[in-house]
Amino acid sequence: MLSLGHVVFLLLALGLALSFEFVNGFHDTANAVATVIYTHSLKPWMAVVWSGLWNLTGVLTSSGMVAFGVISLLPVELVIHVGSAPGFAMVFSLLISAIIWNVGTWYFGLPASSSHTLFGAIMGVGLANAMMSAGHSFGEGVNWAKAKDIGIALVLSPIIGFVCSALLLMLCKALIKRKDLYASPKKDEAPPLWIRALLVLTCTGVSFAHGSNDGQKGMGLIMLILIGVVPASFAVNLDTNQAAIDALSANTQTISFQMDKHSPGIAMGGHEIADQYISDYLHPTGKAAPETFAAIGTKCREISAALEGHKNLSELTEDQRRTLRNDLYLTSEALGKAMKQNLITDPAEKSAAGDLKKNMDKLTKFIPLWVKIAVAVSLGLGTMIGWKRVVVTVGEKIGKSHLTYAQGAAAELVTFATIEAADIFGLPVSTTHVLSSGIAGTMAANRSGLQMDTLRNILMAWVLTLPVCMLLGAGTFAFILSVVFNVFGVK
Repeated sequence: MLSLGHVVFLLLALGLALSFEFVNGFHDTANAVATVIYTHSLKPWMAVVWSGLWNLTGVLTSSGMVAFGVISLLPVELVIHVGSAPGFAMVFSLLISAIIWNVGTWYFGLPASSSHTLFGAIMGVGLANAMMSAGHSFGEGVNWAKAKDIGIALVLSPIIGFVCSALLLMLCKALIKRKDLYASPKKDEAPPLWIRALLVLTCTGVSFAHGSNDGQKGMGLIMLILIGVVPASFAVNLDTNQAAIDALSANTQTISFQMDKHSPGIAMGGHEIADQYISDYLHPTGKAAPETFAAIGTKCREISAALEGHKNLSELTEDQRRTLRNDLYLTSEALGKAMKQNLITDPAEKSAAGDLKKNMDKLTKFIPLWVKIAVAVSLGLGTMIGWKRVVVTVGEKIGKSHLTYAQGAAAELVTFATIEAADIFGLPVSTTHVLSSGIAGTMAANRSGLQMDTLRNILMAWVLTLPVCMLLGAGTFAFILSVVFNVFGVK
């Protein structure tokens, strides 16, 4: 049973996480409805409701890869000890900094990206944690390999949006000889039925893709909150069946023997020592050693022992579930890094390690249905509040001429495809940046001219978001950890 203090804390944290998604809704999601509203293909309330339903569908069918890909940027010690004061400070500082920047840029009309914002805040928190932790160097606060992958995705996706949208528009002009497709919307007049159907279809695709990608960022943070405050219910997936438990127990035994081959004659003195070896390896500068493989083998045996004889995970105590989650998370991440570095080369061994990692992740990287619904509703409500500003920007402020039906459809088709591709690789991308770049690309291809003031604002927001959010994240983390939690004596 949670105490009153824990309940208040949980509600406050969940409120902040859902507020982030609400802001994300009027900051990013409104891009999905911009073309159908601007072209009068759907009435505003219909467009928002329709987009909200497909955002919900995208969230509900999402794999969670993006959510936990974002979390993998965070320092390992904060993720596995998320219920500690530093862990709570991390979650609160991420959400507060992201909300501050998103609301600020929205107020001043800068089309910033929620993905970019959260990425910067995470890096700031990681660097601040490294500076404030004994025995850590400044650069160890961020998973630089994952940061590189996400950074490349955030940089390349707008370029892809610009180039591919321009090419798609030129291809349409060459193949589809319908003048009405390339006309600008008439005031208060809907386009022909076939054009309306096309634009509603592209709006549907972008809405679905946005839910499946952007919606996951908040879900990952909500899961961290739930794991920290209510570990008895959310540390591991309690819906895991006995067959999966038995298979995982057997697989860990197999991998433990394989790890022993990489570390002959080395024994771990206890689970805490194994934890430390794996945590050191998972730091950005961590190097593999025979002790690393011995530690992974030790963790595998401990996991197997913890699962042995249990029909379901509900039979474990709260402390056992928390320990099991930490062991699963550390072992899975260590195996993933070892495979990525090609330290496991034997095909059979690599296949077994990959299967074990997937099975471990199913127990720790899960998202309950109600979390997905709450995030989807928050996105939808945010869209209803903020769509007007985005519609005008997309329709009239990027190019020197008004947006045509073909330009809107081309940009949205490319945005949908880009986000779906990012989903496959578990990478977060910005709907705002991809779509606005796509509109700019179609304006360039159409020789309509570009409004440099708007593009300058987009570029300024893109350049400023990362450093500003890093500072916000680091400063907020340091403040919460050093002042608020110390005042209240939270450890």
